[in-house]
Amino acid sequence: MRQKIEVFCKSKGLDTIGFIPCRRLDELKTFYHIRQVLGLQNEFEESDHEKRINPLSYMIEGKTIIAIAFPYYDLKGQETSSNGFSIYTQRQDYHRVVKHYLNEICTYIQSLGGQAIGLVDSNALPERYIAYLAGIGFIGRNNMIITKKYGSYVFLGEIITDLEISCKDQRRFEEISEYAECGSCERCLGACPTRSINKASINPNICLSYITQKKAINEKEIKLLKGNVFGCDFCQLGCPYNEEALDSPLEPFQTLAYMQEEARVYAEMDNAYFKEKINSTSCGWRGKNVIRRNAIIRLAREGSDIQKFKGDSPYINDYIGQLSKK
Repeated sequence: MRQKIEVFCKSKGLDTIGFIPCRRLDELKTFYHIRQVLGLQNEFEESDHEKRINPLSYMIEGKTIIAIAFPYYDLKGQETSSNGFSIYTQRQDYHRVVKHYLNEICTYIQSLGGQAIGLVDSNALPERYIAYLAGIGFIGRNNMIITKKYGSYVFLGEIITDLEISCKDQRRFEEISEYAECGSCERCLGACPTRSINKASINPNICLSYITQKKAINEKEIKLLKGNVFGCDFCQLGCPYNEEALDSPLEPFQTLAYMQEEARVYAEMDNAYFKEKINSTSCGWRGKNVIRRNAIIRLAREGSDIQKFKGDSPYINDYIGQLSKK
């Protein structure tokens, strides 16, 4: 059964797959509690820890979790200088693309006599940890899953099935903090502009990628943006495992030319442009104005006249006002 599923996935271009028993992840209880006490849990995370550690809440009959890595790196996307958009945003919305692949795999599992549900990102489960247990890759000092073939340039998806497939956890929770595969390398720590990752701790609430996605940012956070419009790749670009990362074989993740325009295009975009272009990408979910705001902040850093971007949006006008006082 396992081999059949692996062969089917590979026929779709998915060759980084792992299997673990569908079980409660009780070893994460203390970890999540400490993060909550320290104020490290943000609004994008599920506050109910029971939902985060119990895959059976999604399928009570679940016997196996299939973890799959979806590579998205596209070398063609690196031929131009960065315009402030993270590599992952410069292609079709991964939620839709990954879900499409998962649905195909679930349909195949049903043809084998099993039931299955596919999950991607917008669920409560700890996807990186599940991928780690399944042997998809290891979790590096930058807190990202790093695969052998594609480095950290992967999206993650899971399938819970009631098929009982022979498998076991390949890693242990305690091993993560040893960073065995990273060795003495700390390049990602030095590359992080906000010190979200450092020798002492990991604080996602000051991660530059997180700041670009917040609806309200303060003066300090505006200064930290470093010209980023959406997302951040500094720790990935500094990682030696990404130097030899292979291009994605998945056609839907080819780089979109219109995601490589200069910042001015996004600063002045209207609803029509957003709906036609940006809404179908991985940053479209956040809406037009957050992206416009960040693009305007980038232009202000470059010394451009940002007054011309004023309009009927109080949200945008407020940030232009703040920037103009500096």
